[in-house]
Amino acid sequence: MSTEARDTAPTETPEDRYLAMQRSPEFGNLRKAFRGFVFPMTVAFFVWYALYVILSAYARDFMSIRIGDSHINVALIFGLLQFVSTFLIAWFYSRYASRKVDPLADTIHAELEETRSE
Repeated sequence: MSTEARDTAPTETPEDRYLAMQRSPEFGNLRKAFRGFVFPMTVAFFVWYALYVILSAYARDFMSIRIGDSHINVALIFGLLQFVSTFLIAWFYSRYASRKVDPLADTIHAELEETRSE
């Protein structure tokens, strides 16, 4: 048996680096920042959508109220606001991610690239 094979230190594989990073506090902060926006916003949007569906099913009189002298009613306004809220959430997330999530992800990426080049 050769002692040369036992004396060399095992090299760190990319999988080892990724697992170590996954367990790091930096990655925990990244997940916390991401979840801090996504979970509350998902719940808020679901409640908003459920309100629209429930009102459409059980408050037909309210949803059929016409706005002014036009053929536009409350249900149509609520339906269009679903699209507006979707785009607003996407815009808010874009701003939030560029301020909170992306800097953390860039730091983690730089650390991984640093360990890869060593």
